[in-house]
Order: sequence, then structure tokens, then C-alpha cells
Amino acid sequence: MVNGAGSTSSILSAEQVRDLLASSLEDVTLDAKRVLVLIPDGTRTAPIPLMFRLLGEILGPRVARLDYLIALGTHQPMSSGAIDRLVGMEAIERAARYPNTAIHNHRWDQPEALTTIGTIGRAEAESLTGGLLAADVPVTLNRMIFDYDQLIICGPVFPHEVAGFSGGAKYLFPGIAGADIIHFTHWLGALVTSFHTIGIKETPVRRVIERAAAFVDRPILLLAMVLRGADLHGLYIGPHREAWSAAADLSARLNIVQASRRYTSVLSMPSEIYDDLWTAAKAMYKTEPAIADGGEVIIYAPHITEVSYTHGALIDAVGYHVRDYFTKQWERFKHVPGGILAHSTHVKGLGTYDSATGIETPRITVTLATGIPEARCRQINLGYRDYRALDPQAWAGREAEGRLLVPHAGEVLFRA
Repeated sequence: MVNGAGSTSSILSAEQVRDLLASSLEDVTLDAKRVLVLIPDGTRTAPIPLMFRLLGEILGPRVARLDYLIALGTHQPMSSGAIDRLVGMEAIERAARYPNTAIHNHRWDQPEALTTIGTIGRAEAESLTGGLLAADVPVTLNRMIFDYDQLIICGPVFPHEVAGFSGGAKYLFPGIAGADIIHFTHWLGALVTSFHTIGIKETPVRRVIERAAAFVDRPILLLAMVLRGADLHGLYIGPHREAWSAAADLSARLNIVQASRRYTSVLSMPSEIYDDLWTAAKAMYKTEPAIADGGEVIIYAPHITEVSYTHGALIDAVGYHVRDYFTKQWERFKHVPGGILAHSTHVKGLGTYDSATGIETPRITVTLATGIPEARCRQINLGYRDYRALDPQAWAGREAEGRLLVPHAGEVLFRA
């Protein structure tokens, strides 16, 4: 059963959130138990400081441990200062107020931090993916979960380029998963394409994620939040599949803008919560469906100076290309991790590749107006504009002319 509240017109107060949490957690058998809460990193908008404080007040006195694991996927680990900002409280204060609480980074790249909890067999994988991929998929997860009696997932739900909508069991896979299933699900999403996935509730990737979650032998409670901007419009608490479903329905109403036309020029300005192109590329994913054939999206982010702090070398080697550039030259690229290829195709968008002529034809042009130098933009097969020569206000209020300005881009999906 899901306990929750959500509205497109009203915002939940801190008191309402506390009441929802208290009533939902009252009947959960947690006394003297060890509880692990999975939370997002700083690249997701969510009232994590509020949730951290309320969970500490409500559960802290009841449980033996109330620890947190940041569901980084393959994002870089958060520093101590970044963690302080994430939860809204410095470490020294946390230690005094919540002595039975610690916060950990997930490490997908450290084998000793992981354990395999099952395998999705080749035939089942083929069935789940509609025949797109057939391979044995080891289901590998952070071994910390087995030190706890209860898992709580606490995070927002937004349209997502790989899974359709974020949140729910996605905090397990890829949130605290190992490389195999991360690369499998991301390449699967790339084969479907972001264009035909983002903002879709039921997708092949979501099917794989939910199947993988069935291997987890710890009880899971989901606290699914829905926001528009910084405002909390919904909170759904209950079994992870059901609570996620309710949150995704509200997110579709709050976070998808149905444009009346396709735009020829979009200036998409990612929020400063994204510190590299790997994360800021959501400014492309969330606007691609509203861009006309032959149009251009300019990712305007002067604060970004790096392609990816985690995967930059691999992206430099591969570059950004449409899906068929890889699928029609598979022997050349099959050694590259699926997550890297997926990111490449998501950023480049839809397009074609003629293997006979070697000509790649993207549907739209993707241009960077960032702190990344022109030479590197050309190296990775993206356009370059000097951000100092651009005036964002030149796009403001010109939708009728085919121009669109998207400030704080990354969480609202635009469709035509």
C-alpha cells in the first residue's frame, strides 16, 4: 500500500512531509534494526536536507543504525564538503545529533565493495529487452546492503534518458550497482534511443531494473519525491514499484512541457549542480524531442570545463556519435563499455550512418558553449561556440520565431 500526497498546483510543507513520514514509518518494524538509506548525489534537485533531518528525528531514536549510501552510479565520489552541502549539515553537527549515523559514497569501480546477487540469463535478458540484447547479465550490487536489515530509497523522480523516468529501483541499478549491469542497461537504452525513451513510463530498461531488484533479499521502502523546480509537489511512500509508479505519473504532469512547435534553435542552460558534460548533457536530452530536423541545441554552461571527471579519457578516444555509427562498426567498438557508448549516442542524438561511404548524418547539431576549449570540442565531434559571444536574452521570448531559451535545464522535458 502506498501512502502519499501529490498535486500539480500545491506544494507540500515541511510539516506535511513530517506527518507523511511519521505515519508511514510508524508500522514498519524497525526498532533496534540497522537501516540503510539510499540518496542521490548533488546532481538531482531534492530536499535531501529536510529528509535527512526528519529521518534522523523520526528513526534515529528507534534504530540501531541509520546510515546513508550515496547512489552515485559511475559519478565521481562526493567530497566531505559536498556531502555536508548535500544533507544540509556539517559532519561535526551530524556526529553530535545523530551518533548512530554515517554517510558513504558508492564505489562502482572497486570490486571489493561489490557482490554478485544473481544473474539474468541470456534468454530472459532477450525477452526483457524485446530481442535487442541477449547476454548473461551478472547482477552486482554494493555489498554494504547485507550489513542492514532494511533498505530505504529516498530520491526524486524525473523524466530520464535511459530508464524513461528516474527513481525507484534505479537507485539500486545503476545507483549502487557494479559495472556489468550499468553498462548493459545503458547500452540497451541507447539502442532504443533517448528520443524514444525519455518520459516513457514502461521501457525495456525499466523492465531489466525491476527484474534485477527482485534479487535483493532485503525489504525495500521507497520515499519517492516529485518536484517542479525546487518545490516539492509530491511524496509517495511504500513498496518501491508502486510508489515509483505513482510518482512517475505526477512527474509526467509536472516535468513534461508539450510545446506547440519544434524549434530550430535552442539555448539550453544546464543548472550549476552539473559540474561536467557527463551530467550537464541532460540539457540536451531534455530538449532534443522539441528540436526540428536540422536544428541546433547549444549547451550554454560557462562553468563547465571538463567532459567527464570519471570517463573523460574514454570519451576523448571514442567521441560523440549517433547510435548507428557504433552498431554498423561493432567490431571496432565492441570493447568499449556500454555506458560510454550510450552517453555518446545520447548526447549526439538521433541520426544515420552510411557504412559504405562513412558519412554520419545527425538529425540535429549539438554545440558546446562552455569552458571546454574549441580543440577538444572538435576532437570529440561536437560543435563549439564562444560563450562570451552569446547573449542568452537573444533567445528569450522568441518561441514564435523557432527560438527557445531553457534556463536551469536538466529536469524538465520539452516535447513537440
